Amino acid sequence: MTSTKSRNITIFVDRSCTDHWVVRDPEGNFWIVPPIENGWNNRQPFQPTEESELELIPGHYRYMLDLPA
Repeated sequence: MTSTKSRNITIFVDRSCTDHWVVRDPEGNFWIVPPIENGWNNRQPFQPTEESELELIPGHYRYMLDLPA
């Protein structure tokens, strides 16, 4: 089975900690993005664990979070 890397940004909420967004960039890196203006500029690296409860969020939220194109 061959896997193709997505070129899109994917947005999640971590149900175990709902005070931030989790974003996976096109390279597959995960980031914590705070719900503030220009949150992407204040992102921190994130490493999902077994305790992480990531739930996929619709892509139209990317504009609200000022995520890069």
